[in-house]
Amino acid sequence: MHGTSAGAAGTRPDPGPLNAQGTQVATGVAIALAITATLAIAFVHTRIAAGDLSVVARALAYATVGGWLLAWLAVKHDAAPIFGAANAVTLARGVLALDLLALLGSPPSAVLDWSIVALALVALVLDGVDGRVARRRGETSAFGARFDMETDALLIMVLAALAWTQGKAGSWILLAGALRYLFVATSLALPWLAAPLPPSRRRQAACVVQIASLILCLAPFVAPPVSAAIGLAGLVALVGSFAADVAWLSRRARG
Repeated sequence: MHGTSAGAAGTRPDPGPLNAQGTQVATGVAIALAITATLAIAFVHTRIAAGDLSVVARALAYATVGGWLLAWLAVKHDAAPIFGAANAVTLARGVLALDLLALLGSPPSAVLDWSIVALALVALVLDGVDGRVARRRGETSAFGARFDMETDALLIMVLAALAWTQGKAGSWILLAGALRYLFVATSLALPWLAAPLPPSRRRQAACVVQIASLILCLAPFVAPPVSAAIGLAGLVALVGSFAADVAWLSRRARG
């Protein structure tokens, strides 16, 4: 999740103008379906959140911005000749993350709390699916790797914000969601931080631990200070993983 993963994308042949056009169409259709799915889930939440239509309004705004960012990523990273099943799985995770984001500020309730946990758990399970699908179907690409990374970062940011607003942890938990973006911002001043990172099981494990700890932290049956301790454990794991990557990049730059 920390930075671009070297070797994750592989090398693909030039898709050509016709396939490139097909990719753009497929990406556009996927974005439209994602926005529709985001709104559909948001409408369900309006019933859970006592008719709070602001959830739908926020979901529409976030899904629209997310769609533009996805289109930009596809153009910047020259997506694979087809959008692909793996990217569709990642897109589903993105939809869930956006719906969770739309729930920020909604009136708390036990049903809503369980809904948040359920959506987050589905997103976590799907996180272990898209990579396997990409490798098995030969759909790995620079676009897919970056899309997966940004979706992880968004999900962690949203879950951390929910943990804070629900009083499950202090404002320090927001650091979990900010780490990826601080890393990117720092790389603008220190270009050696933008170098590709090799694939890492440790990095993947730290991401899963962080997401899982935030979900457990948000569970209605977990209350402070236990929830705060769980959130802190996940944050420590994530900070340690970032520190290991920064150290590796520093040695690479000196070498």
